Amino acid sequence: MPEPTLTASSRTASPQQGLTKPLTDIREFLAFKIGNEEYGVDILRVQEIRSYDKPTTIANASADIKGVVNLRGVIVPIIDLRLKLGLATVKYDHLTVVIVLNIGQRVVGVVVDGVSDVLTLEREQLRPVPALDTDLDLDHFLAIGTVGSRMLILLDIEQLLASAQVIPAPVQ
Repeated sequence: MPEPTLTASSRTASPQQGLTKPLTDIREFLAFKIGNEEYGVDILRVQEIRSYDKPTTIANASADIKGVVNLRGVIVPIIDLRLKLGLATVKYDHLTVVIVLNIGQRVVGVVVDGVSDVLTLEREQLRPVPALDTDLDLDHFLAIGTVGSRMLILLDIEQLLASAQVIPAPVQ
């Protein structure tokens, strides 16, 4: 039986049919918190993790775009992932961080409530995102990762940020 692959056409597939996007057998993810939930992004996208400093605001930007910062001569847009995912706002504190990501040819910062660790997940630890009767766009999610009793919502950060019009949509 061939190994399951993650494809857009298998989004509502059962676990035996595969997941939602192509993944290698083993991948590392940076785990972070937003509210009470744990999320993950591909560690290969992460450039650095910085403490949160109020960015320079941009007039008429959407609410999830907090502004821009100058990172060693590169102007980096800062997006609050909590707002991007439609969650309630939170007061920024000493645990709030910005994950600086390399996506395509762009550098983008995302604000999260805190970073926990880097996890190595094997194919057997990945479960498909269930089909939900919601307005939520499931293309933003790769899979649900499980480590013991922990569950991580693994984000397709490129897809998610492309919808923010900060980066071009990925070519399919």
